Amino acid sequence: MDDRRKFLKKVSLAALGSAILPSFSAKAGPVSLAAGQTILFQGDSITDAGRDKGKYYPNDASGMGNGYVHHIVTELLGRFPEQDFRCYNRGISGHKVFQLADRWEDDCLQLKPDVLSILIGVNDFWHTLSSGYKGTVEVYALDLKKLLDRTKKELPNVKLILCEPFMVKGGTALDDRWGAFAAYQQVNRKIAADFGAAYVPFQQVFDDALNVKPASYWCPDGVHPSLAGAYLMGKKWMEVFEKM
Repeated sequence: MDDRRKFLKKVSLAALGSAILPSFSAKAGPVSLAAGQTILFQGDSITDAGRDKGKYYPNDASGMGNGYVHHIVTELLGRFPEQDFRCYNRGISGHKVFQLADRWEDDCLQLKPDVLSILIGVNDFWHTLSSGYKGTVEVYALDLKKLLDRTKKELPNVKLILCEPFMVKGGTALDDRWGAFAAYQQVNRKIAADFGAAYVPFQQVFDDALNVKPASYWCPDGVHPSLAGAYLMGKKWMEVFEKM
């Protein structure tokens, strides 16, 4: 009887997982971008994901890191070879919005991206708890708006993708103070709407995934995703990208 219960539980979890989690076999929609487009990924350690910063050229595997950007780029290049996408990862671990701004000329504007994807915000909050950073949610909002205003001024035709900063409940780095992080997420969502950016709702992705496996599987510290978590991020990003 115990074996039967265990079997039925496994079947139920498998069915739940297939309903919640994205699949590589899902049929792709058309990509409407012209061939030869440049796609740039910007952000912090979640985007960086251990990339080799000495690799400056597009589509270099070691320059993509081992996180969600790697999942996305392999899918873009493998599924759409006729598009000749040029993909760059310029995420840097530990960065907040003002640090993106400090390097924006070299790491964004000079690359002239046609599509710019930004995931930034967790350090703008987390470092107020862990590193003595004095920023506030108001500073985060102002810095992000200024960065996007500057970008649209220099690159008026760029297509923006703003990714939601997230936290995964049950992660080892999280405590009761993280409830205040929701305000940063709300700001991020509003700014995406104000700038007409495509929006990638990563928080819901991980909230849903917790119905299948705990944080230790998807994102052990609650901030930095595992390979499985990076996979979920890549699939959700692609869903948004294909609707642009």
